Amino acid sequence: MTASKDRAIVVSALKHAAPYIRLFKGKVFVLKAGGEIFADAARTQAFMEQVGILHQVGIRVVMIHGGGPQSTALATALGLDTTFVDGRRVTDGPSLDVATMVLNGQINTRVLAACRDLQIPAVGISGVDAGLIRAHRRPPVEREGASSVDYGFVGDIESVDADILVKQLDNGLMPVVSPLSCDESGTVLNINADTVAAAIAAELNAEKLILATGAPGILEDIDDPQSLISYVDRAALDKLRDEGKLADGMLPKAAAIDAALANGVKRVHVISYKVADSILLEVFTNEGTGTLVVNDIAALTPAEQGGDSA
Repeated sequence: MTASKDRAIVVSALKHAAPYIRLFKGKVFVLKAGGEIFADAARTQAFMEQVGILHQVGIRVVMIHGGGPQSTALATALGLDTTFVDGRRVTDGPSLDVATMVLNGQINTRVLAACRDLQIPAVGISGVDAGLIRAHRRPPVEREGASSVDYGFVGDIESVDADILVKQLDNGLMPVVSPLSCDESGTVLNINADTVAAAIAAELNAEKLILATGAPGILEDIDDPQSLISYVDRAALDKLRDEGKLADGMLPKAAAIDAALANGVKRVHVISYKVADSILLEVFTNEGTGTLVVNDIAALTPAEQGGDSA
C-alpha cells in the first residue's frame, strides 16, 4: 500500500510540475547564491541538485555566487579588519586579494566540482573574463549626516556583455559567475554579487531573478521570521526601505531587485536556502516559499496573488 501511495505522489507531482516546465523551458533564470550556501558540503550538494533539475528540464540557468562569509573568515585569519557600510563591504588592497582568492578560487571551483558530480555542464567565469562586466572604481559616496565613504576597490557596473553568456547557454552550458570585474586599465574590482546578478538578469531579459539567501524572504518585521511578505511591488519595497524595515545585507538586495525590475526582469524571488528544496518549491508550485517582487501588484494574476510563483 505504501509503495502504491508513493507512486501516486510521484505521478501527481510530475503532473503538477508539467505546466511550469512547459512555461519555463528555454527561458533564462538568473540565480544568485550567497557564499554561506557553499560553506557546507551537504548544503552545497542539496542546493546544486535543485539547480541541476532546472537545467535538466530545459531552463537556461546563469548562476552568480557570493563569498562573503568565506572572505570575512580568511581576512580574520590573516589579521585583516572587515568593514561594512550599509550592507556593502569596503575593499582595500589586502581585502581585494582575499576576495579574489575566495571568489575565483575557493567558491567558484567548489561550485564547479559539485556540478561535475551532478553531471551539470558548468563553466566558471568572472566579470573579468572576455570583458563580461565592464566597471569603474566607485568614487567616494556621500552619506547623509556622516562623512563620505571610500569603498576602495569596489566597482560600479558600466555594462554587461550578454553575448558571452548567451554563447555558453546556446552550447548547453551553465555559466557560474564570480562577481569580480576590472576597469579599462586592468585594475581588479569587487562588486556586490546581488548587483551583478541584477545587471546580468536585465541584460539577458531573464524570466526570473532568484536571490537565495539566509533570510526566509522579505520580512515586514526584521526581528520576526514569521512576518514573511509573500508578494510585494517596487513601490512597497521602497516604502519598507524608507521605514527602516530593510537592514544590512537586505539593503543591497533591495537595490538590486529595484534595478532588475526597472530594466525588464519580470519576476524577482527572494528565497531561503535553509528551506529544503526552496528553489523547486518556488518555481514549480503555487505556494512558493519566499517573497515574489514585481513592478506592480495589480499586474499579478489571481493565482499569483494567492501565492503562485509562475
